[in-house]
Amino acid sequence: MAKTVVKDASYDINAKVRRRNQINSAIRYIVLIVVGIFMVYPLVWMIGATFKPNNEIFAGLNIFPMHPTLEGYQNAVKSYGGNINIWKALINTFTIVIPKVIFTVVSATITAYGFGRFNFVGKKLLYPIMISTLFLPQVVLNVPQYILYNKLGWIGSDLYLPLIVPSLFACDTYFIFMLVQFLHNVPHELEEAAKIDGCNVVQTLVKVVVPMLMPSIISCALFQFMWSSNDFMGPLLYVNTPAKYPASYFVKLSMDSDAGFAWNRVLATSLISIIPSIVIFFLAQDQFVEGISAGGVKG
Repeated sequence: MAKTVVKDASYDINAKVRRRNQINSAIRYIVLIVVGIFMVYPLVWMIGATFKPNNEIFAGLNIFPMHPTLEGYQNAVKSYGGNINIWKALINTFTIVIPKVIFTVVSATITAYGFGRFNFVGKKLLYPIMISTLFLPQVVLNVPQYILYNKLGWIGSDLYLPLIVPSLFACDTYFIFMLVQFLHNVPHELEEAAKIDGCNVVQTLVKVVVPMLMPSIISCALFQFMWSSNDFMGPLLYVNTPAKYPASYFVKLSMDSDAGFAWNRVLATSLISIIPSIVIFFLAQDQFVEGISAGGVKG
């Protein structure tokens, strides 16, 4: 009889625990769904608005167009602001972004490896100074950087030198900090084993450290790709030839303040310009999440 009572009590406790876990899971999913809807709705509304006539866009919150039209996309591919269209603007964007991503990944990885694995004179001073630049707003740097690049004759460069060259020198401090944090999780024994096998510093970095850092490196590349693709201030300051404008600047050119905004055209141009970032992000989202989560844990 006592065993039966104990068994019934244990069953009741397990049932209550399962019920509580189910309720907690349901609450979490409901919250995530609600938050997800609020986050995704603007993008979905934007896609629907590209197919709406201009007078229907702000008529309500309806996602689906009542009178679908391709007028926005037809006007989006037209040339605005000189010898340029959205396709040429996208090519210009990739001309800036691809070298910038490659140079950033290489320079940030080498710099992070130096700070994370070597002891040298001034390290304890240089690393805090480098980290302190994270708190320096870009607007403070615009004037001295413009003066420097103007002295070098880089303003209006066909090769986008003011936008690309700084990435060769690991000027994006956040990526260095992120890689250093991830590097704490890489065991020193792996590098020691590589040294015993005859690898020098460069071989150890390329063959041992970089594969271990790959999720974090991919995260850095994605961040740089998205930030560079959306950069407006850089092209505004340093690109003065309409045919060289990237997509971020071309979207602004598609807005005609004198004749009134054709919002379906503006939204269609914006959607076309962000499609590459969306596609690349979804293709690499697993590595991106892994790199962010692993980089935030100090070993």
